Parts: sequence; C-alpha cells; structure tokens
Amino acid sequence: MLYGRSAEISVLDEVIARARGGAGGAVVLRGEAGAGKTALLDAAAARGGAMRVLRLTGVESESDLAFAALHQLLWPVAGSPGALDALPEPQRLAVRAALGLAAGGAGDRFLLAAGVLSLLVEAAAPDGLVCVVDDFQWIDRSSADALLFAARRLATERIAMLLAVRGDAAVKGVPLTVEVRGLAETAADELLASRHGALPVQVRRELVTLTGANPLALREIAARLTPAQLAGREPLPDPLPGGARLFGDRVAALSAAARLAALVAAVEGDLGAVLRATGRLLTDHADRPGTRNAPSTPAPMEAEAGRGALVELEEGGLVEVSGTGVRFRHPLIRSAVHEAASAAEVRRVHAVLAELTEGDRRAWHLAGAALGQDEEVAVALVAAAGRARDRGGYGAAATALARAAELTPEPRERAVRLKDAAVAAWLGGRPGQAESLLAEARERAGGDVAVTMEIAQLRGRFELNSGNAAEAVRILAAGDSLDMLADASEAAAYVGDTAMIVELGRRAAAHPEGFLRDTVAGIGLTMGGDPAGPGLLRRALARAGELEDPAGHLWAAAAASQLGETDLAAELSDRAGQVARVSGMAGQLPVVLEFAATAERLAGRLARSQALSEEGLELAREAGYENTVAAHLANLAVVAALRGEEEDCERLARAALAIAVPHRVGLRAGVAAYARAMLDLCLGRHAAARDRFAAIAAAGPGTGHPAVVWRTIPDRVEAAVGAGDEEGARAALEAYERGARHAATPESRALLARCRGLAESREDAFDEALRLHTNPFEAARTALLLGERLRRGQRPGEARAHLRMAWETFERAGARPWARRAQEELRAAGESGQAPAAAVLDALTPQELRIAGLVADGLSSKQIAARLFLSPRTVEYHLYKIYPKLGIGSRTDLARLVVLQKAPVAGPGRL
Repeated sequence: MLYGRSAEISVLDEVIARARGGAGGAVVLRGEAGAGKTALLDAAAARGGAMRVLRLTGVESESDLAFAALHQLLWPVAGSPGALDALPEPQRLAVRAALGLAAGGAGDRFLLAAGVLSLLVEAAAPDGLVCVVDDFQWIDRSSADALLFAARRLATERIAMLLAVRGDAAVKGVPLTVEVRGLAETAADELLASRHGALPVQVRRELVTLTGANPLALREIAARLTPAQLAGREPLPDPLPGGARLFGDRVAALSAAARLAALVAAVEGDLGAVLRATGRLLTDHADRPGTRNAPSTPAPMEAEAGRGALVELEEGGLVEVSGTGVRFRHPLIRSAVHEAASAAEVRRVHAVLAELTEGDRRAWHLAGAALGQDEEVAVALVAAAGRARDRGGYGAAATALARAAELTPEPRERAVRLKDAAVAAWLGGRPGQAESLLAEARERAGGDVAVTMEIAQLRGRFELNSGNAAEAVRILAAGDSLDMLADASEAAAYVGDTAMIVELGRRAAAHPEGFLRDTVAGIGLTMGGDPAGPGLLRRALARAGELEDPAGHLWAAAAASQLGETDLAAELSDRAGQVARVSGMAGQLPVVLEFAATAERLAGRLARSQALSEEGLELAREAGYENTVAAHLANLAVVAALRGEEEDCERLARAALAIAVPHRVGLRAGVAAYARAMLDLCLGRHAAARDRFAAIAAAGPGTGHPAVVWRTIPDRVEAAVGAGDEEGARAALEAYERGARHAATPESRALLARCRGLAESREDAFDEALRLHTNPFEAARTALLLGERLRRGQRPGEARAHLRMAWETFERAGARPWARRAQEELRAAGESGQAPAAAVLDALTPQELRIAGLVADGLSSKQIAARLFLSPRTVEYHLYKIYPKLGIGSRTDLARLVVLQKAPVAGPGRL
C-alpha cells in the first residue's frame, strides 16, 4: 500500500491516460534509494487497465553488457515467432542483432533505436503499452540510448514510458520529472502505524526526522528496534543505520555459504551461473582463486551445492528468483554484500564466473578478476567491444575499450585502444567522453607518428563537429595525408578561411589524381585564381556518377558550388541525403541534411526545407553535433525570414549565432546574419538590409564567410537598388561577375542577368533572366522586380502577367511578405483578382510533408519508416491524418499532388 503519494500518482495517471488516447509520453521518477520509486511504478502499471505492461529493472552487474537491458525489456515481444516481421528490414536486422537473435548488424545506433521504437509501437497494439523501467541509472548505455530515443518520439503513440532513476543521473531529453521525496509526516505516521501500531509521538517524530521520512529506512529501522525502543523507554540507536548499512546486520548474520552466494549474485544475475559458481566455490575450487582451468565437478553437482545457499537468501527476503534470473530485493542489499566482501574475494568470484560464462559476460568477469595489466583479458574486452559496435552499441563499446586500455601492458596498443574508445564514444553521442579518451590516447601515444596522426585527425574531426572550427583547421592542417588535407579544407571552408583553403588545395595537388584530390585541389586552386582549378573541378564532377557514399556527394556539391553552379550543387546534396538514408550511414544524416534543407529553401520549398532542418536538428542534438545544430538553426532562421516571421527569425538566428560565433563556424554565422538581412529585405527595409549585407561582406573568418558573401550578392544588389545606392549595386554586380565567370548552368546565368537588370536598369536583362531561370522561386523574384518596373513605367498591361505569376508563386511557397508586395503591385496595375489558392500541401505538418514526399517517390510504409526512423504504424497513422486534410483517399492521389506541386530544385551553394 502507498502512503502519501497522491500527487505523484496523479501525474503518472495523466501520462498513462494520455497514452491510452494516443498522445504518449515519458516521465522520470527521481529520488534517493528507498524513496518509494519502485512502489510508485508498480502502482502506476497496475492502473493501466487493458494496456500491456513491459518491465525492466537495471542491474548494476549488467551495466557494462551491451543491450542486456533491452533484452530483458523486449524479449517478451521479440521472442514470439514472427514478432519482428512488422519492422522495416533495416530496423529488423538491427534489433535481431542487438538481442542476439542474429550475428552482425548494421552498426548504426539510429537504425537500432528506430527499431526499438517500432517494436514498442507493435507491442502497444491494440490497447496501448506501459513501459516500466526501474533503476535506469544502471541500464547499459546502449540500451539507455535506444530507450531515450524512443521516449522522445512517443507523442503520437499509445505508449507511456515510466523511468525511475536514483539521484542526479542524467535522463536526456525527458523534461517531465516527478521528484520522489520523503513522506509527509502524516503519511510517515500511517506507514509506521500499519506495521507497529500506535507509537509514542516522540518516537515517531525522531524516526521521521532521522530518516528524512524515507519509506525504506522507516520500515527497516523500525523493524530492528527493540520493544523498549519502540515504546520510547530506551533511546534509539545513534547513529541510525543508513544506506547499505540498513542491511549490513542481515548480511553479516548469513551463513558463510549464503554470504558467498550473495556475493556471486552481486556480480552475476544469471541463475544457472550463480548456482554453479557458488557450488564450485563451496567445493573443490574454493581454494584456487584466479583459476581458469576446466572444472572437475560436474555442473549438476555444482548447481545443487549452491542451491541451498540461495534458498537461505530467498527465505531471508534478500533475493528474488524469477525465471532464469536472480535479483536483490533492493539495490542497497547488493551494496551491503559488496561492502562485506574483500577485494580478493570479489576477484575470486569473478574468476570462477569467467570459467562458467562466455562471450561478453566472460570478458567482463575476466576483467573483474584481473590483478594488474593482462593482455589476454584486454583482448577479450576488445572482442566484446567489437560485438557491441557491430550491433550499434557504441556506448558499451567505448566502456569495454577504455577498460581494455587500462589492462593493456604495451604503450602503443594502449593508445590505439583509447583512440578506438574515443571513436565509439563519439559515435554513441557522447562528445565529452570522447574528447577525454582521445586526450589520454594522445598522452600515451609517445613518439609513434602513425598513431599520433590518427589521433590528430580524430581531434580535428571532433572539433569540427562540436568544437572550435578554427582549432580544427590548425590540428588537421598539420597532416600530409590526403584525408587530413581534405578534412582541413572542409574545416577551413566552415571557418571561411580562404587563404588556408588555397594553401591546402596546393598541397593536395601534390597527391595522385583522383576524385577527392581533384576536388580539394580544384577548390583551393580556383579560389587562388589558378586557371587549372576549374578544370580539376570539372574532372571531379565527371566522376560524380561513380560515387557511393554521402561524403563523396557532398564533396561533389562543393565542387559544383565553387564553379557557381548552385543548382547542380543542390541536386548532389539531395542525392547525398538519399544515399545516407538507404546505405546504413544514418549517422551522417544530420550533416547531409544541412545541405539538403538549404537546397529546398533556395528552391522556394520552404515547408520542405523546414521539415528537413527540423529532422536534422533533432538528429544533430541526438548525436552531439553542436555545429550542425547551428547550421539547422540558421537555415530555419532564413525560412522564418522569408515567411516574414520576425520573432522566430530573430530567436533562431540568435540561437545559431550563440554556437557559431564562439565556435568560429563562419559559414553558419554568415547564414544566421543573412537571415536577419533577408528579413529586412522581405519587409521592405532596404536601407537596413543593405547595411546588414555590407556587414556580412566585411565579416572575417569565423564570423562571416566568402561563400555566403558571394551567394547573397543578388540580394545585396536588390537591397542597394531599393535603398537608392546605385554605386553599391554596381560594385556588388562586379564582384558577382567575377565569381560567376566559370558558371555554366542556366540558373547561375539567370541570377547574373537579374543583377545586371537591377544595377544597370536594363529591361532586356530581366527578360533574359526570365528565359534562363530553372528555379521558380527565383523566377518569381525576377518577375516581381520586372513587373514593378513596368507598372511604374506606365505599362500596367505588360506588368500584370509578371506580377500575377510572382504572387501565385510566393503564395504557394508561403513567402508572405513578397506575396503581399506582389499583390499590392498587381492591384496598382489594375487587377484585383482572386487570391491564388493556397498550396494544398501547406496544410501538412513538417513530418507529414516528409512522409508525403516519400510516398510520391513510391516507397512503402515500411520503407518510409526505415528512412525516417519511425515505426510503420506511425507512418500509417500520419497517412490516416494526411488524407482528410487534403481531401484525398489513396497513396496514388497523394503522390499526384506532391508531384504537381514539386518544382525543380535550385542549389544551396555553400550557403
């Protein structure tokens, strides 16, 4: 029975009720040991009615075993025949590997986490699911990552996830927290009275005060008091036992055999292993600590010898046996058992368990038995790390590799294992741990040049993704390999350090011919004015069809952008995103989506751009890629500017700059500044926009970027003309002509023609731009400028067609400031026609828009789920909402709508 927990139960009831109605969510119960978190979980689970319940309790002895917790939670579902068939194949394979149902795996933690979410969604049918996780602080990292990924994505599911955690252990991304504190005095009195009758007021108050009204402490301490102490005739013990000492006397009172069994259970939760190890330690192997020889006593006899000791623990209320597992009734009992044992006794138990287990369990028991460095044990841990990594368990792999490094006697190999641990931690979304491990690896590397360079390259990549991009340039530029030069060039591009990009390009040119060499060298040489540069970039782009990985496609996009062909760059960026989604390289998606989202925005598909950036932002935060977070915030700020959403634009730009400026990511700082300039331009504040564009052009590396400067020149020309600054407009045009001299695509020539039309007041240049445009959004901007010119030149009849086309395009794009401007000009030209119908797809949320686009590409619900890290049921749920919104009834209708409203893609350049 619960006492005094009505407020906590009310919160849990609400979470469960919302989940039952299809609006799932997660809640964290946080409190000290013994506060009553488990009792609250039990009570809440029982209040779910017909909802299914899946339970998991974290076990400290299994916290280093990859996916041990997931196995405990999901086995009742996954262990059923055909249970995994509903999952998309990539997710199914990842989950099967994580649960030990198949060898190998994709090694992608996002795929695995999405598979866990999908399986939970399947388990929730038809009545909903309550997922109960106790002692979350001891869940192995790989399982914890997957569960938290799912917990953050339950808003449309019939799933309630209840997570109990001790102390201040982090539960990332679950904002709803219930603090489970000591009981109110009246509730504490009721608890004591239920077990001991009416106690004197002074005894009750003293017990409540000294225990902090912790329910477990109240029960256990009161139970061991003498009748005289309970009656107040004798003083209470001073000090009262607390923490593990609550159970110290009970552990000390056990027989030697039972204490030994308890110690075995404290480091191993498998029933069979506990029985055999206890039996072996009690018989002929008890006096041989550290042995790894084969047992001489038959397994059944060993198990029987340990059974009596385990029975004593059960009857004493210290452990519970359920199925094939042994669990302590409370974690503090385990702590008391550990405190009562010597280090030598613990090592001896681990050594015997290492003889009886295999795989990851054996590796960790060997590590527990090790005294000093031991290469054999280190090798076993490295193998365990490899198995975890192959299944996407990067957190567990990092832990295993770090421990392997501690046990490694040879300095060079120790540094290599620390480096590998850092990589695993990074891929597991723990950049802080990764940097610490890499710093230690660097200290241990000594004079080994090869290892030192590998560590340096990783340091540079870590800095580029989440730290100071200028520091990344410094680190990476010290290397001579083509890979390091390419990484350094990428880092310099993010900073906006043109001189460094030129130098790195010249150094790359010394390497043998190839796609990456031609691209890196070509970009640097072109920036440096070397006539050989554009030829190298053309040669690299000729090989773009052979590329198979997302990184290669992004390099090709950079080559096209350097040539001024931003439309081709956009196409290649979009292709990179597709490759990342289908190739098991989902970890690269946050970065790839930076460029794909920008491409959609420049094409005027603002809703699609927002959808991609929101997806990328979520994944970047999951992965710990701070600088990619800045990129998506900056793009979202520009989208808000184009929509005239002033408050959102300023908020998003400020958030992007708060990361980009101190991290010296000039590219993203420049885009955030561009958002503010575009907001002024969209709202007709031409002088303010001109000044902001001038500031962008003047910003140096780390706070601005030459690619941003070049790509924004058409906007800068428009702002200067609108502000009456003809000289500034001509100067900007000259700069654009220089930058576009190697561009050959129609859209790049169209933008140049529009700039000439503005700066030189040439109507024929506007006409030329309209003939060349392949980007409907940019064509609408040109049409608006030409229509305004014609209307003000007393030629309203000629102006109306241009203005009408611009109005309709801007309305469809959701670019409201420009749409209003076009509408006002059209009215001034004598036409007050009906407002163009809003784009049908504007009714969709960003998530629904992503799903609609993939339906149009011909993908099934399972394939869409695999691409977007959702469950198939979630995809079907969104389609169920999409059809009535759009007034359609089938996938075919939806695909037709998407295709009709999808315009050709323009390019992102490097903006």
